Amino acid sequence: MSARVSIVKCDSYEPGAVGQAVRDLLGFIGGITAFVKPGSSVLVKPNLLMSKGPEYAITTHPEVVRAVIQILKEINCKIVVGDGPAAWAKYAENVDEVYSLTGIKDVCQEEGVQLVTFDKRRMRDKFPLTTWLDECDYLISLPKFKTHELTLLTGSIKNLFGLVSGTYKMELHKNYFEAQEFAGILVDIYQEVKPALTIIDGILAMEAEGPGTSGKPRQLNLLLGGSDCVALDTVMAKIMGITNQEVLSTKEAARRGLGENQLSRIKIEGEDIAKLNIPAFILPITYKGVGKLPLPIKKLLKSLIRHYPYCLKLKCIRCGQCEKICPRQCIKLKKSGLSFDYKKCIACFCCQETCPEAAIKVKKSILAKLMGL
Repeated sequence: MSARVSIVKCDSYEPGAVGQAVRDLLGFIGGITAFVKPGSSVLVKPNLLMSKGPEYAITTHPEVVRAVIQILKEINCKIVVGDGPAAWAKYAENVDEVYSLTGIKDVCQEEGVQLVTFDKRRMRDKFPLTTWLDECDYLISLPKFKTHELTLLTGSIKNLFGLVSGTYKMELHKNYFEAQEFAGILVDIYQEVKPALTIIDGILAMEAEGPGTSGKPRQLNLLLGGSDCVALDTVMAKIMGITNQEVLSTKEAARRGLGENQLSRIKIEGEDIAKLNIPAFILPITYKGVGKLPLPIKKLLKSLIRHYPYCLKLKCIRCGQCEKICPRQCIKLKKSGLSFDYKKCIACFCCQETCPEAAIKVKKSILAKLMGL
């Protein structure tokens, strides 16, 4: 068994508890120096999707980030922290708001480490990725344990999408909008940039219509860690109640030989997930449709079998975020409310993902309902 995943319990975000839990997590898999050399430079990348506090379970908790920073400081690493949130328009100003409201800015100031934006980019393969990857020796990824309307889960591989600089994420959503195609893009990024270490924040997780405000926080009290993102996401899926064949990104990554997606070949250290007795997660409404039909059939019937967004008018605050972020520009904010052009909609659910008030939901077409998709 070459793939190892460490799992530890942690029942609160109290700094001392999180710090000890992260140390225990690393202890099961060789300690921090098994992944990072002392004195090296490290980019720490949490999941900072949007401007919401940690209590929403949308973003990596700042105390998990603090714990990793403190451990790296003990081996004299130069540390920078950053992410590419779903923030468009005035990019730098929006990102600063995200950093402030998520609590990451305070932690970095208190710990004396540099907090950076991903505004500078360099083409790597076919993606403009942040140049901070070039300036640092290692990448440590800190995803959030969440469901996701398009990809089923937001875990180790999906967190790397935040390395794509600026508004180019919109182009990728626009051009690779089928779930299978988008999974391939995520794996392309993982193939180009493999983190030295990944630690998943699952103390307060998210289920249902994740990864944004439409999801439901769920106390899970777990941290997961390792260097194989495919194995980590496979274990995460198992905990959620999803099979390894249903998560398209891990299936594709394993096919390319980039990691292990067979539980029988993953050595789990620490907690035994079979003994945790975790009830299955509530999964997104799109769950059964993501990988059930072959891609050619889905494309042929996409006008009939589909999931699409709609707006709850009473919850909408008319902020216009959905209109700005839509990669196909099929949302218009009118006096009467939001208008969706469903002929142009590609069901990427970026609008739902970034809505600050959970005002955008997803519904199924009649045929999708009849087919159980």
